Amino acid sequence: MFGIGRAPVAPGTAASLVAALAAWPITLFAGHWVLLILGAAVGLASIPIADRYARECGRDDPSECVIDELAGQWLTCAFAPLSLWGFTLAFLAFRLLDMTKPWPVSAAEKLAGGVGIVADDIVAGLIAGAIVALFWWFGLV
Repeated sequence: MFGIGRAPVAPGTAASLVAALAAWPITLFAGHWVLLILGAAVGLASIPIADRYARECGRDDPSECVIDELAGQWLTCAFAPLSLWGFTLAFLAFRLLDMTKPWPVSAAEKLAGGVGIVADDIVAGLIAGAIVALFWWFGLV
């Protein structure tokens, strides 16, 4: 993500913030479905990239590898209304689930290699998206 993963503090949060900001114009001009498809495509494409990077640097889940945050945040934002409150909730819900890793996020993270690096963010993104969708459904955002 153009070096965002090398942020000195909270690279995952920085990447999620940039992803949420980038999701806004995509949703505005192309729609929620396009953002959902892009999030899934980035997730799938990032598996071999994350796997290779992890092997090259000799760590299971390098913190500077943040392309998975892009995928997860875009998936969450795809379920959010195009509003400041909707995208703020999407950002906060995704970060909370990605950082605390409740089950099944923690189970996805235990998968091997690039699949595990990316899968926890995909699962967190989909769960956070469902939470945001419920808030939207009930008119809370």
